[in-house]
Amino acid sequence: MSVNEWLQADWPAPATVRTLITTRAGGVSQGPWAGLNLGDHVGDDPVHVSANRARLRSHLPAEPVWLQQVHGTQVLDLARHTGGTPPEADASVAHAPGLVSVVMTADCLPVLLCDRAGTVVAAAHAGWRGLCNGVIEATVAAMQVARGEVLAWLGPAIGPDAFEVGAEVRAAFLERDASAASAFTPIGDDKYLADIYALARKRLGRLGVDAVYGGDFCTVIDRERFYSYRRDGTSGRMASLIWLEA
Repeated sequence: MSVNEWLQADWPAPATVRTLITTRAGGVSQGPWAGLNLGDHVGDDPVHVSANRARLRSHLPAEPVWLQQVHGTQVLDLARHTGGTPPEADASVAHAPGLVSVVMTADCLPVLLCDRAGTVVAAAHAGWRGLCNGVIEATVAAMQVARGEVLAWLGPAIGPDAFEVGAEVRAAFLERDASAASAFTPIGDDKYLADIYALARKRLGRLGVDAVYGGDFCTVIDRERFYSYRRDGTSGRMASLIWLEA
């Protein structure tokens, strides 16, 4: 496996907007983290994680600003980041070239965003809690552009045939938007299959963001390409990155 097996967002973004989505390909980690694990908080050998991040860095214009993701809605403006300890946030936004936004996932939904003019980019980590509580809304607001100018790409996440949730998850979404009911399929005993892609599209649509692409992956089923916490328990992490070129 090689870095040629990494992904790029398939969307009509301006040429100045660059994306990179890693897979398990191209890394040195072993065991349950085998491949290009980029998470330094999942029990992998720190030497392997550092080597994997160095391989990723060689394909980027700058070191990405890694976040301490907490399934929240905080959005970091990369222009205000001064280095040091990874900030606690679940999204970041950049209005200038050379600043690399990144989120890590292994079933949660990575959302990459830009505007049609190529003046701003953002990346959001949308697990069900963050998605339900408004991480997409917070990220789009931080972009500071007209909603109709925003493009969104939905990256590798747990698919609608694999994401089993309890009634409390469905209730949390319906409390905020009754139309979310269509994204849940009952499977008995107060259990449902949730379509996280459909839930994200609904949130984006309510904001006026209709140019939404991607959303045809399943990290659980595609064992060769993707890490999956739901599938494996102990698992590595993939990165979805976006930046502006000068």
